[in-house]
Amino acid sequence: MRLFIFLQLCSVLLISGCEPKEQIVVDNLCCENLVDPLGIDTTVPRFSWQISSSRKGAEQKAFQILVSDDLSKLKKNDAGLWDSGKIDLSASIWVAYEGKPLKPGIAAYWKVRVWDNAGNVSPWSQVAEFSIGLLSKTDWHASYIGFPSKAGDSECPQLKKSFNFDKDGKKMLLHVNSLGYHEVYLNGEKVGESVLSPAVSQFDKRSLVVTYDVSSFFKEGPNELMFWLGSGWYSDGYPGVTNAGPVVKAQLEQISDSKREFVLATDSTWVGRSSEYTRIGRWRSGRYGGECLSSENMTNAWLPASEVSIPDHNVSPQMVEQNKITETINPVEIKQLSEKAFLVDMGKNLTGWFEISFPKLQKSQEITLEYSDHLDENGEIVNQKQVDKYVASGEGQEMFKNKFNYHGFQYVRVSNLNQAPDINSVKAHLIHSDFELVSGFQCSDPEINRIHDLLFYTLRCLSLGGYLVDCPHLERLGYGGDGNASTLTAQTMFGLHPLYCNWLQAWGDCMRPNGDLPHTAPSPIDAGGGPYWGGFIINAPWNTYLNYGDVSVLEKYYPLMNKWLGFVEDNMVNGLLKKWEDTAYRGWYLGDWASPEGVNQTAEASVDVVNNCFIAVCYDQMQNIAKLLGEEVQADLFAQKSKHLKTKIHQTFFEASQNTYATGSQIDLTYPLLADVVPEDLIDSVTASLANSIKQKYNGHFACGLVGIPVFTEWVTSSKKVDLMYSMLKTKGYPGYLHMIDKGATTTWEHWNGERSRIHNCYNGIGSWFYQALGGIRQADGSSAYRKVIIQPQVPEGITWAKTWKETPYGRLSVSWEFVKNKLELEVEIPVGVDAEVIIPKGIGEYTLDGERYDITDSKDSVVGIGSGKYRISYPAI
Repeated sequence: MRLFIFLQLCSVLLISGCEPKEQIVVDNLCCENLVDPLGIDTTVPRFSWQISSSRKGAEQKAFQILVSDDLSKLKKNDAGLWDSGKIDLSASIWVAYEGKPLKPGIAAYWKVRVWDNAGNVSPWSQVAEFSIGLLSKTDWHASYIGFPSKAGDSECPQLKKSFNFDKDGKKMLLHVNSLGYHEVYLNGEKVGESVLSPAVSQFDKRSLVVTYDVSSFFKEGPNELMFWLGSGWYSDGYPGVTNAGPVVKAQLEQISDSKREFVLATDSTWVGRSSEYTRIGRWRSGRYGGECLSSENMTNAWLPASEVSIPDHNVSPQMVEQNKITETINPVEIKQLSEKAFLVDMGKNLTGWFEISFPKLQKSQEITLEYSDHLDENGEIVNQKQVDKYVASGEGQEMFKNKFNYHGFQYVRVSNLNQAPDINSVKAHLIHSDFELVSGFQCSDPEINRIHDLLFYTLRCLSLGGYLVDCPHLERLGYGGDGNASTLTAQTMFGLHPLYCNWLQAWGDCMRPNGDLPHTAPSPIDAGGGPYWGGFIINAPWNTYLNYGDVSVLEKYYPLMNKWLGFVEDNMVNGLLKKWEDTAYRGWYLGDWASPEGVNQTAEASVDVVNNCFIAVCYDQMQNIAKLLGEEVQADLFAQKSKHLKTKIHQTFFEASQNTYATGSQIDLTYPLLADVVPEDLIDSVTASLANSIKQKYNGHFACGLVGIPVFTEWVTSSKKVDLMYSMLKTKGYPGYLHMIDKGATTTWEHWNGERSRIHNCYNGIGSWFYQALGGIRQADGSSAYRKVIIQPQVPEGITWAKTWKETPYGRLSVSWEFVKNKLELEVEIPVGVDAEVIIPKGIGEYTLDGERYDITDSKDSVVGIGSGKYRISYPAI
């Protein structure tokens, strides 16, 4: 029996004839899931907002949106572009604009109010804004310019233009399309807080435009606009790179009343010079080098800039948050290594910049800074070819700080200093895309908390440049396998819808005519992987839709998903996917990767069962996507393909004598269970074989790698094997997360034994378990954007309380549980727009909801339906 309890408190009425008391507030306005975005890539933007209410069971029943190109008029409720009127819909995310046509380059303002199910109307929200980017070639008047130099892409030039301007209070928008990194300075002041802009793209197909509101930087009369450039990924030998050095195209416009007035653009009248920064290294895997800061590099004379011819490609607005410094970290120790060498320990790994103010230096004294994410067995810096240099001027207080390169590090060896630097003169800056940290978890077990926090922080270190890198220092590549392995975790912990949209755009740009994909996107080089890597084109859009509710992601990439599956099917032999040929842009054919020592991840049977199980899961995802998009015939076809492939996998790889699949490894058993390959009458037997293998063969440890960890996590969560997962996380020694932590890890590693990288996107796939299993927050089947959730904590023996929260697209959802006097006490908060079902386990006899007692006589779990608000639920512990 399913017991639904719909609770709604009565409205508080004032005297007769008065309006109901306002109880609702609208806030957190977003346009295209970005806060006040400038230069978006569409003229039909979509709006989202969140609602808070003091009344339980509150629901939005209607809304009204006002959009204007005049802020002062909008404050008076005068909507010149769109007055939606009262629309009787509950939708509060992805609401499409339906007003007057919007033109590229214009700026607009909007606000919203809502009506709830008790007849209350909210006050108008605070005003939010957006602007439309330059969307076609005809919108541009600017040319690409650069500064010719023998240093080529190692140069970090400055380009400027002086001009007169009569300030009149109108909005000034600057559109910047740089190939390589840029910083903007107006009248000597840096514009904005972003660093390492723009995000990364596939230069032979696309470059990105960043738009800045520079209205407040202007003065009457003479003004000076300057761009400071660094090559970054725009380096010789990479696809689409044709100029020996960074270039920029930029356009300044004045905006008023949906009208654009051209002010200034880059052209041959600009001047440039070399700056004090040059790049060290060739920006290649394992050789990203760093920067040299020396006044000797700088040329004081400003010389004519050059217009540069760049091949045609898509020039599109950047639709992901810019990179920003999100945390400043102080060192924990500075240790003297020799007479002139010192080791700085930042206390934890990070991705970003190093900053140091030096003791008194002599002119031309050269200081070397070497970086590493760990020390070797002798306590020495591991050579990861990360190095900066500073050449002293010998004048005043001298300081080094990165600008157009970055590092992954905990340790810095500073060489050729005559005395130790003051510990207060050293700091590091964590940098990542400026997304929202939208989750939190804590429980009674400190070791479990440490594992969660290890993953949470690691993913922050890997999300620079509008995509997730495998590691920030050795490769910096957006591997699809690493992405698939961490997507559930990353999208649970962070607000990554814009980041994934940007990353998927690169995957689309990288697809070959036959549907083949590289293993990483953007794809500057050939890289290793397998089908699990290319299948990012299916898995990532599907999970992005589930977590954020944006169906347009599915609509955009559905044709590419079909195209890639066509390539996969062309490589099937007798109904099973087999190894395909390497190409110039991808290599290897992996199943699992980075498994612990003693596990044969390259065994042909294991590789085959892993890849075919993955394709079976892709078919299931495609069936769901096709249904959502109204493609019923294709949905049926994918269902047939899935059923056929699963049958073929079982017939080919099942070992009946041992109730195992393929080699019997953890992933070879777990993937068929997760992918629904195992016939129902064999599930218990195969599960027992897996559990016995974990206990007997692997002594309670994980025995899988990059692919196996998220597969195992999804399976233990969905099958509610919470004690099994808890015991494996708690098992000490190699391999394991506590092993990393006991060895001093502050970020997760590339390999269980610590080889190579120790800031890596390899083993982060367990993160979703903390929220979905221990926290008890998971989406109901058929739901997206957490519109409907299941509250069902999975409680292992050994944990007595847990507190979990997750910021959904509708607002914060939190679940706290604790054992109190042999009862499980639950505190649940549900945001407006979300419906929840709390699962009450069978066999407990009774439960209380907000102090009211209910009897349970069923032999099945009971389901308590609740709407928005805060609730207390208690039932006897089993």
